[in-house]
Amino acid sequence: MARAGDDLLTTQPAQPAEPPASEADPTEAAVAGLDVPPALVAQSLGEYLRGWTARVRNGEAGVLPVVAGMVLIAAVFEAISPSHVFLSAGNIVNLFQQSAVFMVLAMAECFVLLLGEIDLSVGYAGPLAGVIAVQLVQPSTTNWPWWAAIIVALLALAGVGALQGTLITRLRIPSFIVTLAGFLIINGVVLIVLGFGPFSGYPSLIGESSNLHVISNLMYGNIDPLVSWVAMIVIVALLGSTLWLRDARRRRSGLVAPPRSLTIIKIAFIAAVGVVVVAVCNVNRAHFGTLAGVPWVIPIVLGVFGVWMLLLERTRFGRYIYAIGGNPEAARRAGISLARVRTWAFILCSVTAGIAGLLYVSYLGGASNNINGGQLTLYAVAAAVIGGTSLFGGRGRVMHGLLGGLVIGGIYNGMFLLGLAVQWEFIVTGLVLLVAVAIDSLSRRSATAG
Repeated sequence: MARAGDDLLTTQPAQPAEPPASEADPTEAAVAGLDVPPALVAQSLGEYLRGWTARVRNGEAGVLPVVAGMVLIAAVFEAISPSHVFLSAGNIVNLFQQSAVFMVLAMAECFVLLLGEIDLSVGYAGPLAGVIAVQLVQPSTTNWPWWAAIIVALLALAGVGALQGTLITRLRIPSFIVTLAGFLIINGVVLIVLGFGPFSGYPSLIGESSNLHVISNLMYGNIDPLVSWVAMIVIVALLGSTLWLRDARRRRSGLVAPPRSLTIIKIAFIAAVGVVVVAVCNVNRAHFGTLAGVPWVIPIVLGVFGVWMLLLERTRFGRYIYAIGGNPEAARRAGISLARVRTWAFILCSVTAGIAGLLYVSYLGGASNNINGGQLTLYAVAAAVIGGTSLFGGRGRVMHGLLGGLVIGGIYNGMFLLGLAVQWEFIVTGLVLLVAVAIDSLSRRSATAG
């Protein structure tokens, strides 16, 4: 009589022989197993490109769709805008200024979207910080120094984020409900704060006070052209040397590192972008007189982007956010405090929204009771999703908020140049959002099937 074990041995199909280790491509192993970027396992530029192509085929398109969308938007509006001014130096600077608030709000929203949550209060939470700062620097009332007003405004937003995060994590109320309530409550608080002082709800940044000028110059101030070039060279040199030395240190330590050719390409790309940005901004944009130099809003937005990118991609806290967004139960079993990380994510979301609110009141030249918080909230979420951040959590980068905000700003700017009504802006933005969500859904389906 044959034993059960014998039956199992005779019916089990033969396994194909594994290829020799010398023939294995590390980039193929990366895309077939864990989600490992090819830059970490590729030994040459060719291997990196093959690994990147494999990831795209498996649904990991990264920023490719939004970059293609930006190129398409720029090409279409340049072709159909009056006098083809969309890509002119003056309009590009205007485009970045108009997109700055959307970009920073989208970066704020990324913190909670990565967790699979949402914050609907940013449309009024951000302007609340701007209103507080504007009221505090009014020379006829409190006359605070600008730096103290900004610190207090951002601390107030940190309190808002901490309160909402605590309600969500400790009482387990859905973030949609908590932040929707926050949206309504903070709207009322904004109106109350606007009522302080002798300005009937319209405190302005116009005046002789240097504190007013500093907040106004967050959006409209320009760096001297010569200083812009020097600062760009210093920043590119610092970033380039940091990338090169970091990769070299990893190679000396026997750790995986990108190919040297890829590091050189990254440094060259950063330098090229810096040269283009400074050259465009240093073109005289005034019809009369001189208006040149990099606007202060550009280093502010890029500074927020750089700090949050390092936090999410180079720190333990960032790894915890991705782990919770990908699989909360596995993260809990690994010893991660879900409540603490989620609460801090909502705090950082609100503080970042506060920075956007400061830029918003600077762009408007003051504060008013006509703040369109609903539109700002919808654009924040739309920009993050259009940029590539997933609504399902666990997938996204701060870069996605930056690029998505540029797409929203590009649509807004192009529609304005064409003289189209605002309803067409909403329609086009909604269609772009649908396409972005469809791409995210299809890419996840493709990755699952793979």
